[in-house]
Amino acid sequence: MSQHQNTIEAVLGAVVLAAAAMFLWFAYTMADLRSESGYDVSARFDKIGGLKIGSDVRLSGIKVGTISGLSLDDKNFMANVRMTIQENIHLPSDTVAEVASEGLLGGNYLSLVPGSEDQTIPAGGQIKYTQSPVDLVQLLGRFIFSGADKAKEETTTAHPGASAN
Repeated sequence: MSQHQNTIEAVLGAVVLAAAAMFLWFAYTMADLRSESGYDVSARFDKIGGLKIGSDVRLSGIKVGTISGLSLDDKNFMANVRMTIQENIHLPSDTVAEVASEGLLGGNYLSLVPGSEDQTIPAGGQIKYTQSPVDLVQLLGRFIFSGADKAKEETTTAHPGASAN
């Protein structure tokens, strides 16, 4: 092999390694794998609708924490959600936690709606007011079937004695 070909292979190898390093750095920053410091609080829900460990916790649309744990209370069958909140965020004791959706195809996140109390939720405390997610499929089904029932009722009212087959 010639000296020129060895140099080209070395440069090409360095470019490939640099591209791989840039890809790993980009993936690391986009995944936000850094350990998040803060304090833990928990909340209980009837349903959590697709929340996962690592899902965002948002306040006014801004990420202020992450879901750090999910478990099921075997006594009352409620979902316990543990989250880590940034240290500089002090949640009022009447804060509401809602499971919200990014959209029809997006994932779910936990939305915090702050209350007006002066007292705050301490580290290890619990958010007492929660709202489970709305099941869009079930809601759409109710809408469709209520429309069908209304149409049937209008047909029966317009033509008394006629059957709506």
